[in-house]
Amino acid sequence: LLLLLLLSAVACVLVLSVQGLYSPSDDVVDLSPSNFDREVMQSDSLWLVEFYAPWCGHCQRLVPDWKKAATALKGIVKVGAVDADQHKSLGGQYGVRGFPTIKIFGSNKNKPEDYQGGRSSQAIVDAAINALRSLVKDRMAGKSGGSDQSRQSGSGGGASKKDVVELTDDNFDQTVLNSDDVWMVEFFAPWCGHCKNLEPEWAAAATELKEQTKGKVRLGAVDATVHQVLASRYGIRGFPTIKVFRKGEDPEDYEGGRSRSDIVARALDLFSENAPPPELLEMLNEDVLKKTCEDHQLCIIAVLPHILDTGASGRNGYLEVMMKMAEKYKKKMWGWLWTEAGAQMELETSLGIGGFGYPAMAAINARKMKFALLKGSFSETGIHEFLRDLSVGRGSTAPVGGGALPKINAVEPWDGKDGELPVEDDIDLSDVELDDLGKDEL
Repeated sequence: LLLLLLLSAVACVLVLSVQGLYSPSDDVVDLSPSNFDREVMQSDSLWLVEFYAPWCGHCQRLVPDWKKAATALKGIVKVGAVDADQHKSLGGQYGVRGFPTIKIFGSNKNKPEDYQGGRSSQAIVDAAINALRSLVKDRMAGKSGGSDQSRQSGSGGGASKKDVVELTDDNFDQTVLNSDDVWMVEFFAPWCGHCKNLEPEWAAAATELKEQTKGKVRLGAVDATVHQVLASRYGIRGFPTIKVFRKGEDPEDYEGGRSRSDIVARALDLFSENAPPPELLEMLNEDVLKKTCEDHQLCIIAVLPHILDTGASGRNGYLEVMMKMAEKYKKKMWGWLWTEAGAQMELETSLGIGGFGYPAMAAINARKMKFALLKGSFSETGIHEFLRDLSVGRGSTAPVGGGALPKINAVEPWDGKDGELPVEDDIDLSDVELDDLGKDEL
């Protein structure tokens, strides 16, 4: 009897390991490398996906709630499950390290969010509805969904068609070699597993770089099994192979990591090597402020002392410090502005400038309508510490006063000269009887 029970238990484990935890009759969609791209990545629907292992006790206990949530959300939100023990490449692609791992594939399918909520059916449904609201809100705001994940050459491969340029034997020279932009080109094969793993990272990097470099660093992909002449020209022997192309220079091999952040970091280095420093603009009118702040992730604004307090040499010294910092942080693609103390009082009031004296500096995120103030010295060291903290998400922020960019007065540009005191009108004292001064009239 004991032997029969043992054999029965082993059989159950074997069945679980072969069949997974869900059946075709469930409302949970069984996902695998063969259907994941079609079902999830190319879908306009919101997806909740569980990555599990059949032997995992927590996964087994989640099954009834996951099924119940799937049934409740049927026709509203898609609910799927991946046997990540069997399909390790799919789990690895999304950084799955433990079971169960639940991810929400929403408006940007390239960047699924980790689900951190409870594991009851009610908690899962609540999270799904909240994510659905966010998806609808993004679409109402006109934000791109990033769900177009169709593959190059139709059958698989290295990149999204949206921001990754499909390159061929016919268009390569004109598109890449004759371009003034920097190109990072992936040579892939549709059957290559590493290429498939790279695809979402490559697509996400392309989208990020399109914004950060204003299209000056571009990502492309070549199906080397179709465009063999091109692959042969550049000596492609394995997949994926990534090469960097700069106009007038020999291509170089990309040897970095294959995550989105690694690709973006290398691309920004390439961009910064040739990019001029951002322009430092005087805030002459409202259009200058709006364009600079709305077109960049951050706009750095300095309020410099009045020209009568510093003279031209003092002001130029402050501007030189700002230009050095703009050069140092040019990879960030921030906007840089300056104005004179007292010229834009509504701006100073909305940012709380003045409490630390002049010169002052603030960084504005126009999308979030938040700002941070420089509280250290207006020097290369002080500003560097301020911007370094901002770039890694440290430092205190506050909402912009009034919840919107302030009104800006139109002013004349600085002429580069020292300031001049206003000329006072001469007073004619010839008719004044000095002896009468101080006498009271009766």
